Amino acid sequence: MKLKINKIWKTLAVVLVITTSACGQQRGGQSGPPALPTAKKINTMVSDLSDDLLLSDEQETQVLELYTKHFEEVEDKTSSRKPDRNEMEALKNSLENDIKALLTNDQKKLYTTYLKNNSSKKREKKRKN
Repeated sequence: MKLKINKIWKTLAVVLVITTSACGQQRGGQSGPPALPTAKKINTMVSDLSDDLLLSDEQETQVLELYTKHFEEVEDKTSSRKPDRNEMEALKNSLENDIKALLTNDQKKLYTTYLKNNSSKKREKKRKN
């Protein structure tokens, strides 16, 4: 009888561990929107983008200003309330359009590829979580 009770407790413990693990994976371990990048991270992002698109120094400076302004707007809109998905999408589209306005036709093609690659990387990362 004692052996049967021990088996039941062990089984319940395993079920509890599996259930807890599965719940954590569904939530992705994160609550709310992702953290905004720091100034250093923004510089790195723009530098990487500059390398991919072969931006001139002037273009890189302008893109850095756009990114900085963009994330300031995002912070303003998200600091006191839950962000609205449509509003955030509009801000992202606005940033992309402003960047495209600075680019040559060849750079626009590279930028479109860059955006597609980054979008697929994000989806991949979400699937892993």
